[in-house]
Amino acid sequence: MTEHESAPAGVAAAPGLTDPNAIDTSLRSPAQRSRTFAGILVNTALANITTSYLWFALTFWVYLETRNVIATGVVGGAYMLLIALSSISFGTFVDRYRKLAVMRFAAGFTLVMFVLSGVMFLMIPTARLLDLTQPWFWIFTMVILIGAVVENMRNIALSTTVTILIDPDRRANANGLVGMVQGLMFIVTSVLSGLSIGLLGMGWTIVVSLVLTALAFVHLLTLRMPEEVRAAASDAHGGFDLRGSLAAVLAIAGLFALILFSTFNNFIGGVYMALMDPYGLEMFPVELWGTFFAVGSTGLLVGGALIGKFGLGSNPLRTLLIAVLLMGFLGAVFTLREWAWLYVAGIWLYLVLIPFVEAAEQTVIQQVVPLPRQGRVFGFAMAFESAAAPITAFLIAPIAQVWIIPYARSAEGAAQLAPLLGEGVSRGIALVFLVAGIIMIAAALLAFLTPVYRRVSATYAQAAAEAQETAAPPPVDE
Repeated sequence: MTEHESAPAGVAAAPGLTDPNAIDTSLRSPAQRSRTFAGILVNTALANITTSYLWFALTFWVYLETRNVIATGVVGGAYMLLIALSSISFGTFVDRYRKLAVMRFAAGFTLVMFVLSGVMFLMIPTARLLDLTQPWFWIFTMVILIGAVVENMRNIALSTTVTILIDPDRRANANGLVGMVQGLMFIVTSVLSGLSIGLLGMGWTIVVSLVLTALAFVHLLTLRMPEEVRAAASDAHGGFDLRGSLAAVLAIAGLFALILFSTFNNFIGGVYMALMDPYGLEMFPVELWGTFFAVGSTGLLVGGALIGKFGLGSNPLRTLLIAVLLMGFLGAVFTLREWAWLYVAGIWLYLVLIPFVEAAEQTVIQQVVPLPRQGRVFGFAMAFESAAAPITAFLIAPIAQVWIIPYARSAEGAAQLAPLLGEGVSRGIALVFLVAGIIMIAAALLAFLTPVYRRVSATYAQAAAEAQETAAPPPVDE
């Protein structure tokens, strides 16, 4: 491509880069490209279900065997921390290589790590494996975590395939479908994980995860994406292009601030990550908790379906902040009383809103960031946002275990909290949820007043108008 030639339709050339016809969306019709995207989405769903199934099961198993929220908090925090440490590398590789090649590497690596976890479970006695003072528990957990974390490379690649395969005016809807897939993942895995640990045990759970991982890997080998002739020209270097990632983010006015806000939102979300399962497992048996969480997780399906049907409106950033505001309110009130219906209903409504937050951020990035840099921007965002949750989990789990929960269960503490939070064994966790929800509400309200909100909204509106003009057919001479 010479400097006088235009990039293929739907692809913006990054400043200082040329695109040697790496992407050609003219090969097939939009309907054909949508079917290819659907195949990739289904495969990613199967892979996500598999890793989440084993991940949920590990969390349930550890808590039920140890009854220690510090263990679940550390395990959950380690997962998010590993994602944070690896996401920039993941984004760099997504920019440097073809997307399907990246997905196939991630799938194969995850399969190998899950096989290794199965070998460890067979060879090491359960009593030694669950001894938190011995290295075997942490090695076993890390093997599963690393396999699950590398699978997240596929999610970064998936976000870039939306840009390649879906026309700009339909990307918000496609991101809604991604949210539906995540909802299905939560529903299936929460039910299957609870039933697996309750009825089959951890060993057979690993076997099931191995079979599903192998199926996803084989199916991925059959997929083709002819639109991506070769990896798009990119200024990405090495395996950890932090400088290029930061430059790509700072090149768009206000984008770094958007990522920081999402990071803060995840910082609060780490509270729920660390304590939601212990709260549910105190209220229900493990089999029922998995089922009730699955019922609540249908909210992700509903939220994704709403976006798939109606999109995110003319300003996705405004939609994101409204969703965060509502999430803060729900997080503050859904444990005000130790009622099962209130907890499940609150989870359902909370999860309806999550796809709006995630799809809005993805849609903004896909619209304003050139394709050759999107992998690093998505990786940078994932790194920052994922780093927040483990910090909270590592902090809040010990504080809740050592101080807040014992205080709330003492006679004096229970009497002081009863007018606001009622009675029950989990009033300490409810107090943490209430404070976290109030902080989230305040953050969303303040974000509406910032100049950054106006700048990002204006940048998105300008990019959307330019994309619409580019996609419009040329006028026909009379």
